[in-house]
Amino acid sequence: MTKRYVFGSPIETDAILCKPEAEQWENGRLSYQENALTCEMEEEEIVYGLGQAVRGINKRGWIYESNCTDDPQHTEDKHSLYGAHNFLILDGESRLGIFVDTPSRVVFDIGYTDRRTLRIAPRTPDFELYLISGESPDDIVRQFRKLVGRSYIPPLWAFGYGQSRWGYSSAEEIRQVVKEYRENHIPMDSVYLDIDYMERYKDFTVNQETFPDFAAFVEEMKKENIHLVPIIDGGVKKEDGYDVYEEGKEKGYFCKDEQGEDFVLGVWPGRCCLPDMLNEEAGRWFGRKYKILLDQGIDGFWNDMNEPAIFYSEKGLREVFEKIDEYRTQNLDIKTFFAFKDLVAGISNNPKDYAAFYHNYKGRKYCHETVHNLFGYYMTRSAAEAFEELAPDKRILLFSRASYIGMHRYGGIWQGDNNSWWSHLLLNIRMMPSLNMCGFLYTGADIGGFGADTTEDLLIRWLSFGVFTPLMRNHAAQGTRRQEVCRFAGRDLMGEVIRVRYMLMPYLYSEFMKAALGDGMMFRPLGFVYGDDAVARRVEDQLLLGDSIMIAPVHEQNAAGRTVYLPEPMKLLRFRGGQVWEEAVCPKGHAYVEMPLGDVCVFLRENRILPLSKGGEHMGEVDFSNLRLYHFGAHVQPYVYYTDDGVSRECDLSHTKTLTV
Repeated sequence: MTKRYVFGSPIETDAILCKPEAEQWENGRLSYQENALTCEMEEEEIVYGLGQAVRGINKRGWIYESNCTDDPQHTEDKHSLYGAHNFLILDGESRLGIFVDTPSRVVFDIGYTDRRTLRIAPRTPDFELYLISGESPDDIVRQFRKLVGRSYIPPLWAFGYGQSRWGYSSAEEIRQVVKEYRENHIPMDSVYLDIDYMERYKDFTVNQETFPDFAAFVEEMKKENIHLVPIIDGGVKKEDGYDVYEEGKEKGYFCKDEQGEDFVLGVWPGRCCLPDMLNEEAGRWFGRKYKILLDQGIDGFWNDMNEPAIFYSEKGLREVFEKIDEYRTQNLDIKTFFAFKDLVAGISNNPKDYAAFYHNYKGRKYCHETVHNLFGYYMTRSAAEAFEELAPDKRILLFSRASYIGMHRYGGIWQGDNNSWWSHLLLNIRMMPSLNMCGFLYTGADIGGFGADTTEDLLIRWLSFGVFTPLMRNHAAQGTRRQEVCRFAGRDLMGEVIRVRYMLMPYLYSEFMKAALGDGMMFRPLGFVYGDDAVARRVEDQLLLGDSIMIAPVHEQNAAGRTVYLPEPMKLLRFRGGQVWEEAVCPKGHAYVEMPLGDVCVFLRENRILPLSKGGEHMGEVDFSNLRLYHFGAHVQPYVYYTDDGVSRECDLSHTKTLTV
């Protein structure tokens, strides 16, 4: 059951599609005073949710801020990441779902100030509150997802393995990457184009010197069964003669400062203007610009820098230079030296800059900081709505860095600019269920890590988890170690791991589609299913994937295996050397399982079916009809199997059939 309460005069976010009638607020388990919601948490109560956030599956013990933030250092002391996902579930003696709908910052103090107290503090007293009661966390998630709408569904090819790097500087370099993968028979379906493909980092342009005859190159790659996926950034270069800038300026589509002038900030191209993505007319204009690349054969995009990221504002940069001139003649003691460091370090993503420009949103003028969390959402929405007009008969791949609940209807997300750290592999594992709760099913992290230098064993272990995530992309930053699997001595082992992805694809695609169409989750914590098992409720690094399997990835360096908790008897299936090895049934309880580098292990639940294919070197080679069914138990349940053409927008559960043994 869902109850809706309205506080003050909320700004509409379009997160909720079907709103229940508002009710009169009365303090119950949650009390409201001094613009904060508070409640006491039970000793053993678990708090799930908040989508993209640091720390564990259970969010107790820390302060989280819902405030889209460009920060690649995802360490435990941080409070915000790239997304703003204000949905959580309290799971104790009773269960309660909480969604705070407001487009600006919200602080969730989940037992940090007081270990047993949850305190939710929106930035303003204007918000809508949804309280959802249910029999289980799954029940609450389904109710919530019905409120916010169906999750985005990408084309089938987008579930294949993708290779990316900031620094692919020419078509010839990409040809070489594809050649190495194909010659080594390592499966791959896509190559991502970072900002290097653009003409001086300008949106919707192509560098004609390094990527000549781009449309022909796109077609050449498609003949290799490779889809090219270019990046689009949130800032438009301020340059006379650049048609996108000139048109946006002429029509007044850019965000304004207090004086009504175009707000100027710095991102990749230098000085830029921000399209007012929240302005319906400006958003439609920006979304239709994707046609420039669609017309050249592109069928997938990733939106970046749309928190929005601000390297500097023109005004802020001027003030910093003036202050540096003052410091130039000073003796920099400990106080002035650190003030100098903070001055320069604080120039990017400065809160003063987010309070210095405005949007025209739903007919009213709003300071950006008031609606900050909607920018990336509406950038991605503008593209998705344009695709419905420009490519009505096919799915287009689209995912974003920044997001708010509601954007899940228009695109997926990747989990931001992580690092080549073992802790970020663990964070990737823990983040999957909470993002699924919020409707973000098409998601994954940069495999191997974006920043820093990866190691061969970290990449193998990350690939061994990445074979399960809907978005499976290896992405690395310029200046880091080359991360393509062909660059490593263990390329054959890595290739075997990636091939597991294509063997699993009938199951992964089926479970994804059923979760999307049935308002469910693809990845769930053990506590969602084994809620009466006190041990299962505390497991933070094992996940249920769909209805049939559990996964327990290795996430520690030099580990040759790991201890696994089995909440029921399960059969170990080991993928090794292109084969599936069926091992003994593991009884309920703890067990140490050897998992050498290159082995991918799944735990099959009793009386469930896992359908597998023979694999392939790209999605077009995967046979979704001739399947091998793995199972054990005396009363094997039929498996509801979803399959379609992977292209058409029309998707429903009529595409299912029943598999039996």
